[in-house]
Amino acid sequence: MKKRIIILPGDGIGKEVTTEGKKVLDKIAETFGHQFEYDYASIGHEAIEATGNPLPDETLEKLKKCDAILFGAVGHPTYDNDPTLKVRPEQGLLKMRKELGLYANLRPIKLFDELLGASSIKPEILKGSDILFFRELTGDVYFGEKGRKDDRNTAYDLMIYQRFEVERIAHKAFQAAQTRKKKVTSVDKANVLESSRLWREVVQEIGKQYPDVTLEHQFVDAAAMKLIQTPRSFDVVLTGNLFGDILTDEASQIAGSMGMLASASVGDKVGLYEPIHGSAHDITGKGIANPLASILSAALLLDISFGMKEESETVIAAVESVLKQGFRTGDIADTSTDKTKILNTHVMGSEVAKNIKKIKSFAQA
Repeated sequence: MKKRIIILPGDGIGKEVTTEGKKVLDKIAETFGHQFEYDYASIGHEAIEATGNPLPDETLEKLKKCDAILFGAVGHPTYDNDPTLKVRPEQGLLKMRKELGLYANLRPIKLFDELLGASSIKPEILKGSDILFFRELTGDVYFGEKGRKDDRNTAYDLMIYQRFEVERIAHKAFQAAQTRKKKVTSVDKANVLESSRLWREVVQEIGKQYPDVTLEHQFVDAAAMKLIQTPRSFDVVLTGNLFGDILTDEASQIAGSMGMLASASVGDKVGLYEPIHGSAHDITGKGIANPLASILSAALLLDISFGMKEESETVIAAVESVLKQGFRTGDIADTSTDKTKILNTHVMGSEVAKNIKKIKSFAQA
């Protein structure tokens, strides 16, 4: 199969981890007889420095013509330290989601048993956790009207949702639940927010079309507590843009590290695949970033955009194999572990790629 992939390394460790994601895709292509063509484009701080625009027109045109996108991260300390700057790296990411119609963000929170000790949560609470988040991606406060008034002493961001925005992501969540444990937890703040009351109303209506799926509602504060208290009680979690952003970062503790969490942003056409972590400039260039989230994002790309289920499962199995062998990056390492098994970014990616061929050969035997 021949496919065209755009790689957006972005800023900070985005460049380092996408290199390893591509390495794994190359090994899949070689092992399974596919042909992947790649092109690169700029976004974020890097693009601002070069063009003044966090999402150049040239980048957007490339994205509209590809089969899938492997993305790294955007962000830079310059903007974190100066909130008055008008042009910011994150604007490129938001515009890309809007222009490509990427309204559904899927974030699987799957715990590898080998990493039970990497989390600060007790292993007996974590074991068996397997959650799939559906975060709405093109509405909410990130896209609502925003501004300053009263001589810039008052700021506002409008939290706004339209019925169709809730309907389309709700359908995706319920459909996914039908292939899992048949449970959807919708998270909102309907006791306070009118936008959440619309959200709950629409989700209830959509839920009636899926009688085989159990629907429950939780307020976001309760859901945040229960994610840590009883993570195994969740199956599919459906929520808005802001709440989803916060809850999925919290849920990274279930998997042991943000460096383990992949995500897919999809709509009705092209899909974008990225680790949930940021640009992490404090470790950029040190070779210690965990590439497994980018590699697992590549696995999602293979499955969702290309329909390559076996290839996707092979990548996941290769990651699991590497972990079973005791290999770790620093963020998921037990301090008492054999330090010779703590790998840098490049070597971890190479170990996963090496295991892909072994797993494929074993399956054929």
